[in-house]
Amino acid sequence: MSNILVTLLALGLASSVKGGCIGEISSLDDVPTAQTCSTVNINSFTVPPGVGFTLNLTNGATVNLNGNVLFGNMSWSGPLFTVSGDNITFNGNGNIFDGGGPFYWDGLGGNGGVEKPAPMMKIKISGTYSNVVVLNSPERAYSVSNPGPLVMRNLIVDDSQGDVPNAQSNGLPAGHNTDGFDVSTTNLVIQDSLVHNQDDCLAVNRGSNIVFTRNTCINGHGISIGSIASNVTVDGVIISNNIIIDNDQALRIKADATSIGSIVTNITYSGNIAIGMRMFGILIDQSYPDTLGVPGNGVIISDINFISPQTVIEVDSGADQIAINCGIGSCEGLWNFADLSVIGGIEGPINNFTGVEGFTQT
Repeated sequence: MSNILVTLLALGLASSVKGGCIGEISSLDDVPTAQTCSTVNINSFTVPPGVGFTLNLTNGATVNLNGNVLFGNMSWSGPLFTVSGDNITFNGNGNIFDGGGPFYWDGLGGNGGVEKPAPMMKIKISGTYSNVVVLNSPERAYSVSNPGPLVMRNLIVDDSQGDVPNAQSNGLPAGHNTDGFDVSTTNLVIQDSLVHNQDDCLAVNRGSNIVFTRNTCINGHGISIGSIASNVTVDGVIISNNIIIDNDQALRIKADATSIGSIVTNITYSGNIAIGMRMFGILIDQSYPDTLGVPGNGVIISDINFISPQTVIEVDSGADQIAINCGIGSCEGLWNFADLSVIGGIEGPINNFTGVEGFTQT
């Protein structure tokens, strides 16, 4: 037997052992069989209204999004798309998941009005997830709860149509609560991505070892830790080299006023550039959902630092440069703000905390 034939047989056996079929999905009817294969190709189709597209993948599978997937319009709770599995390679190839946001948008988001599927995209994989476009999410775009290390890169969340009012929104921007990435996880990197929305670009609700780097955030509420509920910990977040344009604030930590038993610590910012912040440069507030209201003291915040390269934030003329609103005794230690520069704006309040070092508001 030739060496070439031996090699081919060996490769064939390996493919068989891995479940080496190629699954093609052109409708939801194809999903049960296709998701058992080691390669899954998603072709263009429309998901019927009121049901989700759910993929439970085999370990080590590769997914190729080879066309655009549209979701039929219907008021229901969602999510629209869920993918789970370990050691997955998900290649979006620049194709689109279209959530049909204008059908739902009424300026209220999750606060009432039309029921909106949320999140649109529920990501429960380890591995890599890349080159996907999410267009017009009804409410929150991504919820991420990966079971192992995950890198998400080269993604677009485009809710720009929600910037303007529509017939349902009573003069308000039609999109609301359109968070880019809601994160409750560990060992996650999100990089080289673009979010144009009307809420947080990133919201870290709990977790550790999270990196958010080289992303662009347009017209939302900035990059956030929180809101922090009760009995959760956020420990070890790096926010670096992002560009933030025309947001309410650049960088925010927000804790629910009623939360107890929670910790936020070891948060590092470096090399971020922000232009056109409407309300705040930096906002650290323990009175959520009120802004600079009566703070609670059930969330301990510590070790918040700006390191080289410098983070530079430009704020509008009436915006606060830095506002810190801590509950009594709940902000701890020394926070190094030496590598932070805020241009424009006015001096904001710092309540119940004297630990900021290296930065003076002007």
